[in-house]
Amino acid sequence: MRRARRHRRPPLRRRLALAASAAVAGVALAVCAGAYAVTVYTLKRQFDLQLTQSATLAVQRYSGEGPGVQAGECRYLAAPACAQLVPENRADDPRAPYLLPVSGSVRDVAARRRAPFFRTASVDGHPVRVLTTPARKGLAMQVALRSDGVRRAERQAAGLLAVIGGAGVPVAALLGYWVSRSGLAPVTRLTSTAERITATRDAGLRIELPAGPRGREDEITRLAVSFNTMLDALEESLAAQRRLVADASHELRTPLTALRSNAEILLRADRLSPQQRERATGALSRQLREVTTLVNDLIDLARDEEPQQALELVRPVSLLEHSVAAARDHWPHVGFVLDRDPAAASALTAAVPSRLTRLFSNLLDNAAKFSPAGGRVEVAACRAERDHRLEITVRDHGPGIDTADLPHVFDRFYRARAARALPGSGLGLAMARQIAQTHDGELTAHQAPGGGALFRLALPVDPRGEQ
Repeated sequence: MRRARRHRRPPLRRRLALAASAAVAGVALAVCAGAYAVTVYTLKRQFDLQLTQSATLAVQRYSGEGPGVQAGECRYLAAPACAQLVPENRADDPRAPYLLPVSGSVRDVAARRRAPFFRTASVDGHPVRVLTTPARKGLAMQVALRSDGVRRAERQAAGLLAVIGGAGVPVAALLGYWVSRSGLAPVTRLTSTAERITATRDAGLRIELPAGPRGREDEITRLAVSFNTMLDALEESLAAQRRLVADASHELRTPLTALRSNAEILLRADRLSPQQRERATGALSRQLREVTTLVNDLIDLARDEEPQQALELVRPVSLLEHSVAAARDHWPHVGFVLDRDPAAASALTAAVPSRLTRLFSNLLDNAAKFSPAGGRVEVAACRAERDHRLEITVRDHGPGIDTADLPHVFDRFYRARAARALPGSGLGLAMARQIAQTHDGELTAHQAPGGGALFRLALPVDPRGEQ
């Protein structure tokens, strides 16, 4: 446990503050270092230009003199430059010692074997800058100027820039803290909202978004918008889950009560006549089937999507023909008419065959349930070439759908007033729409012209699988 705490990463705000502070401090120090380098270069450049002018004047003044020291005033800071002439050959050196150091490079300049050059030297313990340049044939002129002022100016510039750089570090720390605080403020609000949701289990909380035109949000604002959208979906899902549980408990209460009553009656079977026992047994079996169907429907509705491994290319019209044949056997008092064109019969779509068959069966059972005895259910399948979709319609000639009930036809457990006396749980059409949506299809309900209800199903067709 201690080891885990020791290696725990610091908070994001601290890391961001340190990164921003380091970046600003690094830039400030780099600017100071660059300014110092430019200042030193400028000072030396100006000093070398001044030394070059002094050397030109010395060459013109002492052009007729012999080798030796020509001027030694550079021992004093207020004096002009000191100068000396150096011959090419050592044998021509004067007896008096030179004031400035003489090397082989100086004699190469006198012999015109090397270009003029600058160097740093010392005269009586004072720093000087020396320029060696050709004078006349066989002689080189060395001119020196005291460089105390340049060095002092360099030290002053270094001290001043060090103070500026040192003051920039705490300023960078303050700026880094401000950047981390202001930049992570939306993240802090998002984290606080998430923590409140976790503590209160209230999915109705939202993050406050800054006012401004849409389309100009930054990354944090877009993250907050996405988080609010996720909370909307979560709240809607929780509300749907609560409605499903409440509706399921309400729908299960009545058949379970009837099951318990019939079971209690059968416990006293010795007191019942054979006809009463048969009637109670039949009611118990019928209610068990209803409860089993209701539970299976609830399980199917709880599935959000079809498993991808179960999808396969199928012919929906073939499944529709099978469903119509089964409906004729189950509803013998209703006539089923199937009309399909050749293009629709050959269309293929990716689906789960058993689920698609369940969708067709629910639509056909719903149409037959509302059809009068001797009525007719019309089923049609056609191919829409323009958008590569297969359209299937199921129409009955019953009482139709009331305008007030039309928006709620596909709601779970919703039953219109005219359908409350009929058998069913109100889950068939809700399941049919869910199956259609999981297959990228669209199921809609309409009032049929001339009376009755019309359900229209549009399924996508796979053009690669057509034969």
